[in-house]
Amino acid sequence: MSDDPSPGKLLVRAPITVRWGDMDAYGHVNNSVYATYVEEARLHWFRSLDAGWMGEDAAPILAALNTNFRKPVEWPAEIVVEMFAGRVGRSSFSASFRIVDRHAPEVLYAEGDSVLVWIDPRSGKSIPLPEHLRAALR
Repeated sequence: MSDDPSPGKLLVRAPITVRWGDMDAYGHVNNSVYATYVEEARLHWFRSLDAGWMGEDAAPILAALNTNFRKPVEWPAEIVVEMFAGRVGRSSFSASFRIVDRHAPEVLYAEGDSVLVWIDPRSGKSIPLPEHLRAALR
């Protein structure tokens, strides 16, 4: 990820303040909390879109999440999750992310990628991405 000079279209920069409860017994952010940071960034991006990315007929599910931990995050810290558009398919898209220090963005804590799939919540089957979502990813 960090070797890629063009990670894709920046979708969102979500600032997050690390909470004491995010820490584990070793004094740094627990690995599972990184997924919640990425989720928070995704929700910030979804909120920036017009309505229609989720409803009774369509909803996103997380199909894959890959995280490469580069440097431990310790409390107190202020971080930023940057999310970038990736491959866009019929019913899914990939997004890469970087978690950096808010005041020193050259400090990279973690990076990775995720895949979201749109489904019909009633059937659980994949459906085509909503057009306005597809347009926002270009």
